[in-house]
Amino acid sequence: MPTPEYSIGIPGDGRCLFRSVVHGATLRAGKKSPNESFQKELADELRQKVADEFIKRRADTEWFVEGDFDAYVGRMRQPHIWGGEPELLMCSHVLKTPITVYMYENDSKYGSLKIIAEYGQEYGKENPIRVLYHGYGHYDVLRGSINGGSSKLYTKR
Repeated sequence: MPTPEYSIGIPGDGRCLFRSVVHGATLRAGKKSPNESFQKELADELRQKVADEFIKRRADTEWFVEGDFDAYVGRMRQPHIWGGEPELLMCSHVLKTPITVYMYENDSKYGSLKIIAEYGQEYGKENPIRVLYHGYGHYDVLRGSINGGSSKLYTKR
């Protein structure tokens, strides 16, 4: 599948959510994009911190985790397990940074993007980490500012 010019493809190795977030954090900080090996290392480190954050916030998070909490956190520590909404929320807390999740509008791969979730708004609303959810368990990272960060819809220029 071709990648639109405003997104950066992330390998689908079970850590795409974490890779996307660390890649986005690097871009947000104005640093050079990490190579794939370093991105993987950073993603695995973030994953462990996210699992620790779940435990730290157990009283606030246990209710929205499916099944046994300890088993869930144990599974989440494994590098091949996919992350989702709970992990994005914990990523925002670990990084103390807002994260905005986009998805293609109307299943178009080259048209408009819409915001489907925002996490970490308590850390500010400016310049969030931006990730693209494809709707089938895969995340990529979005580069640059999207309409100044305030719009609910992005149309490719």
